[in-house]
Amino acid sequence: MLGKQRFGNTFRLAQCAVLAAGLFPLQAAVKEDAFGKMPDGRAVQIYTLTNKAGIEARIMSYGGILVSLKTPDCRGAMADIVLGFDSVDGYLKNPGPYFGALIGRYANRIGQAKFTLDGKQYTVPKNDGANSLHGGTQGFDKRLWTGKILPDGGLELTYASKDGEEGYPGNLKATVVYRLTDANELRIDYTATTDKDTVVNLTNHSYFNLKGAGSGDILGHLVTIAADRYTPVDAGLIPTGELRAVKGTPFDFQKATAIGARIGQPDEQLKIGKGYDHNWVLKRKGNGMELAARVEEPTSGRVLEVLTAQPGLQFYTGNFLDGTIKGKGNLVYGHRTGFAMETQHYPDSPNQPKFPSTELKPGETYKTSTVFRFSTVK
Repeated sequence: MLGKQRFGNTFRLAQCAVLAAGLFPLQAAVKEDAFGKMPDGRAVQIYTLTNKAGIEARIMSYGGILVSLKTPDCRGAMADIVLGFDSVDGYLKNPGPYFGALIGRYANRIGQAKFTLDGKQYTVPKNDGANSLHGGTQGFDKRLWTGKILPDGGLELTYASKDGEEGYPGNLKATVVYRLTDANELRIDYTATTDKDTVVNLTNHSYFNLKGAGSGDILGHLVTIAADRYTPVDAGLIPTGELRAVKGTPFDFQKATAIGARIGQPDEQLKIGKGYDHNWVLKRKGNGMELAARVEEPTSGRVLEVLTAQPGLQFYTGNFLDGTIKGKGNLVYGHRTGFAMETQHYPDSPNQPKFPSTELKPGETYKTSTVFRFSTVK
């Protein structure tokens, strides 16, 4: 169904860009620049990837953060479609939203900040009430990664997480490669290895606004998610273990629906999450990359498609943004001015035996990918 929508009514950016001929560079490029310093004096680098259609992605070594992502609308007008800050200082001062960051060692929540592996209980930091969120107080989003420009124009980021860091077992070597392709896709490839049994769940936490970051709320965006079930949560946003059908609920995005159409309904799960902040159980045909979600913004014509081989997708609607943060260009990020589509294993999987396992053993390689594909409609 999602595929039919895409081919039935969208234009590739290369087609739409004909309307803005002459504005875009002729070929892909990647460059490295200084982007400030950490509090301890270590240098932070920023890498700019540009493809032939003129799409530009900027990623910094601190947190592996996607700082900006500029794409054209169907008239060729460029806009930055991800929320963030103009300098590394903004991210250091405002870590809470996790704007654009690489998330690990475990994305999303672990209930009661503990889990048992191989008969041993491990305790991780409580940074979300009684629970642990996004790897703890000093997760991968707050680490300085080592960057390397690859011969094919990709950006490789590596980070070595020591045994016991944030309570997690095993020395874990994580590698993340960002590639901006001439098919107008931002591809993120994750790999990790360990020397001790551990749990791993990596993702990217970008907030999108297809009208342009700071251009108002995202309630008019039309969302389709390839899922007929989701994982309801308790008051602490920890999955109950149930895989609940979306049919007949505000969580049914099997057909394109505006984010704001049902977000205010008197639904218990919406009240708990203060909007959408849940994991959808993706309908999968196999083990490879598949279309998980499609988002269309009617006024700009921009379309975002999300592809993954992961079993879950966390759809979050910026419910905790409250207008107190000023982002790029000093623009205010108000309530629900960005949404996230985080490809993932289910939250709290280490404590949920019926959920797909997130365990990684020595000799194995954790591998997963996310593709953000950009196009336009008339």
